[in-house]
Amino acid sequence: MDSRWVGPDGYEIVPAYRHDRQVLRVRRNGRVVADCLSVEEVARYVDLADLCEVIPLPVRAGDTRTAVN
Repeated sequence: MDSRWVGPDGYEIVPAYRHDRQVLRVRRNGRVVADCLSVEEVARYVDLADLCEVIPLPVRAGDTRTAVN
């Protein structure tokens, strides 16, 4: 499962790879702002206390109320 964090003003932080090295990619409104090597670098762009981890909920088979199309 991939981790993803979202924050105010359209910020999103996702793990990514750049030149065979794992980075934390900071996006704002879908555009890449920076590839950060540390959490401290991410904090330059967004207040870490404002971030919320996105956790996808499991979908039960046959339950159309929670199914995503």
